[in-house]
Amino acid sequence: MSRMTTSSPEAVKRLLENMQADLRSLSMECKKKFPPVKEAAESGIVKIKTIAARNTDILAALKENSSEVVQPFLMGCGTKEPKITQLCLAAIQRLMSHEVVSEAAAGNIINMLWQLMENGLEELKLLQTVLVLLTTNTIVHDEVLSKAIVLCFRLHFTKDNITNNTAAATVRQVVTVVFERMVAEDEKFKGLTEEPPAVQGNSNRRSVITLRPSAKDAYMLFQDLCQLVNADAPYWLVGMTEMTRTFGLELLESVLNDFPEVFLQHQEFSFLLKERVCPLVIKLFSPNIKFRQGSSSSASSPAPVEKPYFPICMRLLRVVSVLIKHFYSLLVTECEIFLSLLVKFLDGEKPQWLRAVAVESVHRLCVQPHLLRSFCQSYDMKQHSTKVFRDIVNALGSFIQSLFILPSAGNTSSTSTPAGGSVSGSQASGQGGPGAAGAGSGLITQAAFEYRGTWIPLMNVSVQGSAKATYLEMLDKVEPPSIPEGYAMSVAFSALLDLVRGITSMMERELNKQEQEAATREEAEPDGPPQEPKAREVWEEMVRACWCGLLAALSLLLDASTDETATESILKAELSMASLCGRLGLVTPRDAFITAVCKASLPPHYALTVLSSSATNLSNKVYSIQGQSVQMVSPSSESHQQVVAVGQPLTAQPQGTVVLTAKNIQCMRTLLNLAHCHGAYLGSSWQLVLATLQHLVWILGLKPSVGGVLKPGRAVEGPSTVLTTAVMTDLPVISNVLSRLFESSQYLDDVSLHHLINALCSLSMEAMEMAYGNNKEPSLFAVAKLLETGLVNMDRIEILWRPLTAHLLEVCQHPNARMREWGAEAITSLIKAGLSFKHEPPLSQNQRLQLLLLNPLKELSNVLHTDIRQKQLECVLQILQNQGDSLGQGWPLVLGVIGAIRNDQGESLIRTAFQCLQLVVTDFLPTMPCMCLQIVVDVAGSFGLQNQELNISLTSIGLLWNISDYFFQRGEAITEELEREEAVLLKQAQDKGEPLNRPFHPAPPFDCLWLCLYAKLGELCVDPRPAVRKSAGQTMFSTIAAHGTLLQPPTWNIVVWKVLFHLLDCVRKSSSTADKEKIESGGGNILIHHSRDTAEKQWAETWVLTLAGVARIFNTRRYLLQQLGDFFKAWEVLLDHIQSAALSKNNEVSLAALKSFQEILQLVTPIKDTDKLDALAVMDIPPVLMESLQGSGPGRPLVRSDSLAERLVQRYGVQSSLPPPGEELDDSALWWSAWNTWYRIGTECTRPPSGGTNKLVFVPSQPFLTALIQIFPALYQHIAGGFSMEDLKKLGVILHGAVSVPISSDSSPFILPSYTEAVLTSLQEAVLTALDVLQKAICVGSENLQVMYPAIFEQLLLFVEFSCKPPQYGKMETKHVANAKYNQVSLRPAEWVALNYVPFAERSLEVMVDLYHKTACHKAVINEKVLQNIIKTLRIPLGLKYACPAESTWKLAVSSLLKVLSIGLPVARQQASSGKFDTMWPELANAFEDFLFTKSTPPDNRSIQEFQRNEAIDVQVVQLISTEILPFANFIPKEFVGRIMSMLNKGSIHSQSSSFTEAEMDIRMREEFSKVCFETLLQFSFSNKVSTPQEGYISRMALSVLLQRAQDVLRRYVEDQRLSGRCPLPRQQVTEIIFVLKAISTLMDSLKKTQPENVDGNVWVQVIALYPTLVECITCSSPEVSSALKEALGPFKDFMQPPVSKVQNGES
Repeated sequence: MSRMTTSSPEAVKRLLENMQADLRSLSMECKKKFPPVKEAAESGIVKIKTIAARNTDILAALKENSSEVVQPFLMGCGTKEPKITQLCLAAIQRLMSHEVVSEAAAGNIINMLWQLMENGLEELKLLQTVLVLLTTNTIVHDEVLSKAIVLCFRLHFTKDNITNNTAAATVRQVVTVVFERMVAEDEKFKGLTEEPPAVQGNSNRRSVITLRPSAKDAYMLFQDLCQLVNADAPYWLVGMTEMTRTFGLELLESVLNDFPEVFLQHQEFSFLLKERVCPLVIKLFSPNIKFRQGSSSSASSPAPVEKPYFPICMRLLRVVSVLIKHFYSLLVTECEIFLSLLVKFLDGEKPQWLRAVAVESVHRLCVQPHLLRSFCQSYDMKQHSTKVFRDIVNALGSFIQSLFILPSAGNTSSTSTPAGGSVSGSQASGQGGPGAAGAGSGLITQAAFEYRGTWIPLMNVSVQGSAKATYLEMLDKVEPPSIPEGYAMSVAFSALLDLVRGITSMMERELNKQEQEAATREEAEPDGPPQEPKAREVWEEMVRACWCGLLAALSLLLDASTDETATESILKAELSMASLCGRLGLVTPRDAFITAVCKASLPPHYALTVLSSSATNLSNKVYSIQGQSVQMVSPSSESHQQVVAVGQPLTAQPQGTVVLTAKNIQCMRTLLNLAHCHGAYLGSSWQLVLATLQHLVWILGLKPSVGGVLKPGRAVEGPSTVLTTAVMTDLPVISNVLSRLFESSQYLDDVSLHHLINALCSLSMEAMEMAYGNNKEPSLFAVAKLLETGLVNMDRIEILWRPLTAHLLEVCQHPNARMREWGAEAITSLIKAGLSFKHEPPLSQNQRLQLLLLNPLKELSNVLHTDIRQKQLECVLQILQNQGDSLGQGWPLVLGVIGAIRNDQGESLIRTAFQCLQLVVTDFLPTMPCMCLQIVVDVAGSFGLQNQELNISLTSIGLLWNISDYFFQRGEAITEELEREEAVLLKQAQDKGEPLNRPFHPAPPFDCLWLCLYAKLGELCVDPRPAVRKSAGQTMFSTIAAHGTLLQPPTWNIVVWKVLFHLLDCVRKSSSTADKEKIESGGGNILIHHSRDTAEKQWAETWVLTLAGVARIFNTRRYLLQQLGDFFKAWEVLLDHIQSAALSKNNEVSLAALKSFQEILQLVTPIKDTDKLDALAVMDIPPVLMESLQGSGPGRPLVRSDSLAERLVQRYGVQSSLPPPGEELDDSALWWSAWNTWYRIGTECTRPPSGGTNKLVFVPSQPFLTALIQIFPALYQHIAGGFSMEDLKKLGVILHGAVSVPISSDSSPFILPSYTEAVLTSLQEAVLTALDVLQKAICVGSENLQVMYPAIFEQLLLFVEFSCKPPQYGKMETKHVANAKYNQVSLRPAEWVALNYVPFAERSLEVMVDLYHKTACHKAVINEKVLQNIIKTLRIPLGLKYACPAESTWKLAVSSLLKVLSIGLPVARQQASSGKFDTMWPELANAFEDFLFTKSTPPDNRSIQEFQRNEAIDVQVVQLISTEILPFANFIPKEFVGRIMSMLNKGSIHSQSSSFTEAEMDIRMREEFSKVCFETLLQFSFSNKVSTPQEGYISRMALSVLLQRAQDVLRRYVEDQRLSGRCPLPRQQVTEIIFVLKAISTLMDSLKKTQPENVDGNVWVQVIALYPTLVECITCSSPEVSSALKEALGPFKDFMQPPVSKVQNGES
């Protein structure tokens, strides 16, 4: 009753009446037997009335006096009379219910009840009273309360069953009341004062001072309950006699379960939990932990293990469940222990009932996802803590696994049976189970799991999401119950499913909430930092902890499941896990779950690499890390499933067919469902899903049709595919779902869509891999689905276009034709669909998208397969026809496709493409943007360059000519449009801060168009086919000539550098590497002229044409070009090309190069321009060109080493101020550059080969050398002003080199006239002309030019030497053809002939004599000892004399020497004092001596006249000595005079040659010569001009030598004469004696003529001494000797005078 009703006036009135009535009844009852009671009752009535009358608040007054009011009833109870007692107890209860009992009264009541209890009276009524007393008010505390509770406990243990049970119920209620009071008390004090904190760690159990009364009672009660369960004495419940553990545990459980907040809010209570309850539980658990099923406690074992006791164990587990549920936050460590124990109880070794109860407990945990989350946070996520959550899941998994692996345990019906006894039962169930009836029997009606022969039925154990336990609720059972066969499995299965359902739905809920919050937060503050939720880490950890165990268990169950519903649940669990992992971004677990479903969809043992690799590595790895005993169980093959389809495997390895079961199809549907609903979270595992679907589709025989939809394609497949009707009806549905799956891709977000596309692509890659190398039909699933996905996502095609088309392009390159064909089909369909789709904004305004769509069309050009290219070109044709006018910015791409031709593509494709191009050129040029004209040029060019079809090449050159005409006609319009576009582009480029990227920038855009045209023609000019080269070259030079005027002057810069010079570079390169093999015929029956029968010769023609063309442009456009800043640079490069052409090893090219050289040297210097650039600025190259220059030139830097300024300083001594800028200066730089080039050509081509007698050396031809030397005079005109000594030396080297070059024997008849004529070749003429030009220039030139004379002499003298020493050309062996007598020598072909150098040398000698004539007195000529050098050179032919190659040579040498000396000696005498000629004299002496006394012998066939002519020449020389030298002896060095004297001496005596025969003697004696010598000698000896004693001495000495010699000869003759007797003496001795006699007579004549004082006395003595000897000779027999003797003796008469007296003599 509530307080309200008991306190209303009516209620009070009724109470008073009832009390009085009760007291009356009591007094009536006790009237007889118990008078004291009666009296008490009556006085009680009075008392009540009094109270009622006196007090307004009657109830309070009653309560105050309650002790007295209650007294009569207490006394009534004391009578122990049942009736009275019952009446009293009822009355007391009424008082209690009106709350009018005071504390004291209550104490009395309890004491009275205790007595009744001890007497065993009214037990049920007692319990009722206690209950009423404690529930209606809160006045009973402390000992009174404890007494009441003990009373109930005692009644619980009576013999009477009803009493026991009632007492038990009462105890439970009382305990509850005690705690409810505490809760109420807390509630009351909640807002008032904060409780002082309890003393921490208080070990004194009674110290509860801090607690309020009700709390204190509750504390004491709970503490004692713990004591009792622990079998210890209670502290507070005094008077307890007995107690059972089971009851105690139940009470503990109910308190903990019903009043968790008490323990959580009061530290004292938490302390009890930690210190008392947990240790107690752990202690009580111990038998269960230690117990093993196998170890039966036989007597033999020393310490029998205490067996687990079902009731306690089960209750403990209940307590544990409560503790975990409510207090795990307080009892973290303890719960860890409990949970670990729980996991241990699932072990296979524990008794079956224990495992069943444990599984039920685990199930209880599994339905509380929030609790599981807390475990994860408290244990798994902490370091050094047991991974509890993981262990629970893994334990469940292991448990399920163990049920399959240990069937004996599964069938043990009770613990009483020993472990071994159950075997027969298990066998029986194994054999007789319905599963054994046969694999395909289809009779299995009961849901069950079956795995490798173990069959476990599945029961319906609990409603989804609630853990309704069976065995945990068996509180009345003492013996462990027997567990039905499939029970444990079914509970575990439900636990797993609930676990998955719980955590996934919890997380999904919270994730959705978070996403919404995030969205709203972003709307509120878009820039706020994203909050990274802590919760997410927990979820991720939970998934990480549980996925392995879940996956292992679910996979096993899925494999074993025979029931569609169970399968569905398992699949759903796997699906939701996969989706959750996907949402959390946990890739590995997501993929693992998906893999599991995929594997289940495919036939057993189906080799699918994607799955096996990703799954096994992943699972093995993960499980081993976990360290739990969870094995991934491989699928069992003998599953009893209904077969619904047989088909071909797509994998390469197994042959034959594979089987699909209904379960496979069910899994497939799950897979489709997963992809459909959770596609957004699949990410990279799309690949697994799609791979599996692809295989299933293949096995079911679905094939792609239009638009990529898959349809059942029966016709294609062989007989190997068998489908049951069941699956046949499914097929359209599956096909439909598949298509819907890809249609629904339009709802995926962009990232997920990308994942889908990537997966399809990699799937397709695999299909491509498999289709390589075998002609099995490829799987087109992926390609078809890519097409389908592309078509449905056309509105956002941009984001997937690139990966999509990139992959399809790869497919197009596949060798398998069917695969390729579908790739091309897909890509062209997508392009056409894309172009015709109504995009927003339309394509015409969205160029970027248009280009994106067209791009793959361009990429198809890289595919080599013709079928693909054919499709591509067909597509282009369709695009041109449908969208041709609106292509706009798409033109470049389309043109690119047309132009993407390659030589390996075959003519038909090239023709098709060329027709497209012709169509574009004829119809679309005016409609396309002008920017594209350049591309048209490029494309036309590329058709020119293809080599499949020569006619197309030539036609395309014609097209280029047409295009150039179009440019010419529409010039202005094109210029305007291009400049507009240029401005836009330039602005864009500037905004980005980049330079404008356009070919030939910065030329104006229209000019660039021309430049591109020229560049294209330039490429064609180096085509491998001569016909194309020729045609292109002519077209190019013609267009430049015809339309060049349209170009801006600066553009010419580019024409010169990027077009002309680039072309020259290429031609030069190609020519120098061209093949020298002979080409037999020009294709077909065309004959090739021998001058073009090698590639090299054909290239030579191109080179000649090109060089001539460029030179011509330089010639005709010189004025225009010279205004460009870098004309000088260009000039240098042109010269460089001329140089390399000239030095090429092809005579045609080299000669043509010199012609071009001559052409550019005829340039006229244009009229001086006022704004002409400063000459030195000419050297600065505009930066644009630097790049083009760096690579050019054959390894020779173009920038000159000495700048123009330096050269000017060197040449003119201009240091301070340069001449005013103007033409002369400008041009001189050009001409000097030309001179350098000329010099380089000269040095290179005349340098002899370094190798030995190699036949293959290249020797330049005579016409080439002649042309080269002939250029010099023209060139010299321009450079005469600065021509220096150094340059002259360079020139000399070249002239010498050129003359030294031999000619090949086969061309010698054309160059050498006939051998007999002494004529110069044109080359030699040219060389002398060059020197002549130079010499004339020096003549009229300034003083400082004339220092060059000596160098010219030196050059000429070198040539003179050729007469005797023909020059060597390297180490080449040459035949010398010098004289007519060699004419008969037959020359082998390919040998080299040295020219006849004699005429050349002789002509040079004549030129030299003339020159000396003019310049003998010149200072430089004197200083440089020219005369000495001349003599030195002439000495060679003079010395050789008869040994000279030509006789004319030495004769000319003598006459030249005489001429030169006649001019030079007077000069030498003048300069005697300067010493400049000192060295000349010995040289001259040597020359005379070599000539007059030659070592060579004259030829035998000389006639006498000839001999005499030669002697006359000798005589001339002696005469020169006597007229030009001896008279001037005092100006001449003594040594020289001495040598002359000894020569004359030698000539006068010893002049004959010992080899003459006697017959020739008289002719060969050179008598005339001897005579002249002797006369000269004598004349000089006695000349009266002797100025110094020294000279006199010389002549004296000469005479005495002569006389001495005569004496010797005569004496010897006399001796020999005497000895020889009759024999005549040798002819030569006779000759000698005759000569001596003649000499004596000459001497006598001279002495006669001379003044006596000029003759030395000593001479007289010697002369007179001769006389006796002469007389001795008279006896000789030879008539010639006799006549000579006569003449010698005659003059002696003049000496015969009478002796004069000494006095006279002395006087004289």
